[in-house]
Amino acid sequence: MRAVVVWWDLTASGRSIEELRTFLREEAVDRFAVFPGLVLKTWISDPETNRWGAVMLWESAEAAAQPIPARAAELIGYPPTHRSAFDVEAAVEGVHQLAGLSRLGLALADDPAVVGR
Repeated sequence: MRAVVVWWDLTASGRSIEELRTFLREEAVDRFAVFPGLVLKTWISDPETNRWGAVMLWESAEAAAQPIPARAAELIGYPPTHRSAFDVEAAVEGVHQLAGLSRLGLALADDPAVVGR
């Protein structure tokens, strides 16, 4: 498996974290839900430092190397400020009360179809 971390410093962008949450709700989550080779994608934000990004877990290095949609970069106005890729040494899913990990998070909190928040 391969892990990829990308983030943007939004300071030079005209976009806000709230606008990017709307982008997740309206198109990105559904697009990545069917992306080949992607095990998990978690979008992340830090309002204090005005950063936005994602952590992606891929089933292989080959899957991680494929081109992915550049829509976020188009909206933000530039490619990620930072991108790193790592080999996954181990993975475990802990004991939790969530039914699953899909469709959770702040961007989807307004969606009445979201359960297990």
